Amino acid sequence: MSLHIEVENLCKKFQLRQQRAYSLSKIIHQFIERRAFSEMKDFWALNGVSFQMEAGDSLGVIGVNGSGKSTLLKLLTGTMRPTSGRITVNGRRSALIELGAGFHPDFSGRENVYLNGMILGLDKNQIRKKFDEIVEFAEIEQFIDTPVKYYSSGMYARLGFAVATAVEPEILIVDEILAVGDMAFQQKCARRIEEMLGRGISLVLVSHGTDDIRRICRRTLWLHKGEPMKLGPSGEVLDSYMNFMGVEE
Repeated sequence: MSLHIEVENLCKKFQLRQQRAYSLSKIIHQFIERRAFSEMKDFWALNGVSFQMEAGDSLGVIGVNGSGKSTLLKLLTGTMRPTSGRITVNGRRSALIELGAGFHPDFSGRENVYLNGMILGLDKNQIRKKFDEIVEFAEIEQFIDTPVKYYSSGMYARLGFAVATAVEPEILIVDEILAVGDMAFQQKCARRIEEMLGRGISLVLVSHGTDDIRRICRRTLWLHKGEPMKLGPSGEVLDSYMNFMGVEE
């Protein structure tokens, strides 16, 4: 079976500026001159992450805030380049990383469906054929010609998810989208993802909702302070993570 994603010893370094004040007089001088005494410090957001995903595979990514999950997703979507290591993604990607990303606030829902569909690689005729399905899934028929700046966060999420999954991606990258909206819509999203997995897409799902990952993802990667703690069957990894966090299920 062909590989959709291959990640080998992936590392990402940022440089953080730290202010240094040496004495009270220098602090006062710094304030008056509007200058900062600072030095650069290396910060490794990811360090030594490796995994492979075949077509139809599903990988959950867990970890506390600041563990490197969002950095990994940005590297997978190609919006950020690694400092070292190798990352190969084969197949059409569709990503839901930030709520409303790619939506123009002054455009209507209808206009944003076409805009996002074209960004994701569809032509106008393809979008037109899928348009009714997208609107029906998002459950925003009466607001489809309203500028999206007036949408609630739930409406943003429903429309974004509907477009991202309607373009029939080979790889779907999702960040916490199942945590937005009411319970009925969350379950609706989960069912669609499960249907897509059955058709052979590959899924990378970041979520603090361990139940979602346990139900949907075959394997899970646990990150902590940028480093991989454990990679394996979701049940085993999630049990270790919950034990580490001192949480009883």
